[in-house]
Amino acid sequence: MKNRPVSFNPAYTITPKLLNLIKKISAEIALLNTRRFTEVVMVEFERHAREISAFSSTSIEGNPLPLTAVKQILKNLPQNITDSQKEVVNYNDALVMLNEQLEKQKALSMNLPLILRIHEIVVKGLLSKDKRGALRNEPVFVNDPHLRKTIYWPPDHGDVPVLMNELINFVKQNVSRLDSIVLAGIFHKQFVVIHPFIDGNGRTVRLATKVLLAGMGLNTFNLFSFENYYNRNVTRYFQNVGVTGNYYNIANKLDFTAWLEYFAEGILDELNRVSKELDTAVIDPSSELKEYHKAMLAHIEKKGFITDREYARITARARPTRALDFNKMRTLGHIERFGKGKATYYKLKKNE
Repeated sequence: MKNRPVSFNPAYTITPKLLNLIKKISAEIALLNTRRFTEVVMVEFERHAREISAFSSTSIEGNPLPLTAVKQILKNLPQNITDSQKEVVNYNDALVMLNEQLEKQKALSMNLPLILRIHEIVVKGLLSKDKRGALRNEPVFVNDPHLRKTIYWPPDHGDVPVLMNELINFVKQNVSRLDSIVLAGIFHKQFVVIHPFIDGNGRTVRLATKVLLAGMGLNTFNLFSFENYYNRNVTRYFQNVGVTGNYYNIANKLDFTAWLEYFAEGILDELNRVSKELDTAVIDPSSELKEYHKAMLAHIEKKGFITDREYARITARARPTRALDFNKMRTLGHIERFGKGKATYYKLKKNE
């Protein structure tokens, strides 16, 4: 192991540009938080955000699958899955897992077990078991495919546990001190600098960054895909987040300012995109869920399924209207029908 910085103390400046971006982000979030949309619209936007995130984040790393293929894969999992398809499915699985945890706990603490869990899901079936969810125990190099040469030598694997611990402690100590955008941005870049895994670093850090943003009031899981901004200009992303040279020669010279400005630009750009799409979303009154529809879904979530008899008992709806209710919920993609005749029952539709 070589001489490394005594502790993580990032250098950066809150420039007028960065401050202005942070103010605009705060205003946009405040505005979005006052708006209300039907559940059908929200479900559609959440699903679209997961598709965009899975496509963009894997595309950044060179995955060749187009968005149309990604959508199809997430809708109907192929039997004989390729590595490219696994990357997409794994990223989506990690998004779903983290979103479920956030819904239960509202906020997740950034810690090493969570990061390792994310990595384990991201590289499932792509790396050997001993390398999944485990910090690297061997050297790695970052190559430029265009130049065909090594451009960055990350820290020795023996230093990785200490460096990750310092980064996580920095986040914990500054959650209430630094603006959420600044803190999440610093975490993102320093993670890339450390390069803690043998593979899957980019996908893991983008998911972990989303967790930080969600915990600080900006839930990017439900509607936003900040990976989309990076993917639109991958070269610019790597120029800003990446570093060149030997870690031990540059660690004390790194300045996070330019990256933080770029990072904030991406957050604001995605917020503006989603806001515009919500403005143009056609809200069809016929797709709005009534209280009896919600009661149906609540019953299924609690018991696992619902029958016509059970639905009649909890809503007192007449037989003809119950049939219409079931048909509407199937058409909207909320439930599926199983069985026939008196044995008919309904369950939540998968991939919702």
